[in-house]
Amino acid sequence: MKRFLLTTATALVMGTSAYGAAHTGAFSDLTFDAERNLNASELIGMRVYATEESIEDGMSVAEGGETEWDDIGEINEIVLTRDGDVEAVIIGVGGFLGMGERDAAVSMDQIRFVAEDGEGDDFFLVVNASAAGVQDSPEYEFAGDALDMAEEDQSDDTDMAESDEEAMPDATEEETVPMTENRPMLTRPMAEREGFTEAPRDELTAEDLTGTSVYGSDDEDVGEIHSLIVSEDGQIERAVLDIGGFLGLGEHRIAVTLDELQIVRSDEDGTLRVYIDSTQEALEQQPEYEG
Repeated sequence: MKRFLLTTATALVMGTSAYGAAHTGAFSDLTFDAERNLNASELIGMRVYATEESIEDGMSVAEGGETEWDDIGEINEIVLTRDGDVEAVIIGVGGFLGMGERDAAVSMDQIRFVAEDGEGDDFFLVVNASAAGVQDSPEYEFAGDALDMAEEDQSDDTDMAESDEEAMPDATEEETVPMTENRPMLTRPMAEREGFTEAPRDELTAEDLTGTSVYGSDDEDVGEIHSLIVSEDGQIERAVLDIGGFLGLGEHRIAVTLDELQIVRSDEDGTLRVYIDSTQEALEQQPEYEG
């Protein structure tokens, strides 16, 4: 979608006669060179490995050689300086399904690009570190985290005050529908699906789930998992779903708990499917997630 919008914007600018040569000095005639250039979007989501062995740029490893290294996590973000230099990459290290995962910053000059032997262009990102060094690395906090925590604390204090003012419920009062984000929680689908088996959560990763298609009532494709939200103690709080839309346009983003989802795996090729007990129309009426 980003490339689509960028291409469209470029076409509009270049096609407008009002912008002459004097107004295009900021732009360069760049030709992508695969030997020296790399799109930042390619790095996001890539796995990063650690080894105590000496690793240098330009080295290569035999097919399957990466299994000798420690897989420490994936790149979640790239931090730039105001001058446009890459200062560090942010790696989500540890945990599974985002549980227990924390972010650690690694200076870009500490990352080595190691090619895989063969005819392809595959490569691995490797840092020279021990497993203990990764575990003891300082945690990186994204900008705005402190503000978000302060707002959450204030919200919690307000909720507690309101709770103290409320009367205790009558023991005979009917049980209410569980609520989350000012909406009723959906019932987790439990249907058995031919060719699919329930996927144990402890065998899944955040990488497995991100981008996975979500199906609603009558097996209609209602969207996909955009990302996972993890609490400070490493627990998955919600899954963020992109509902509807086309090429990223017009999507309605909502957040649901994992308890509302059924996750199954294909017996044939191992691909995942996620089911939710709702229709696309109903999900588009859910409160929009603005995280």
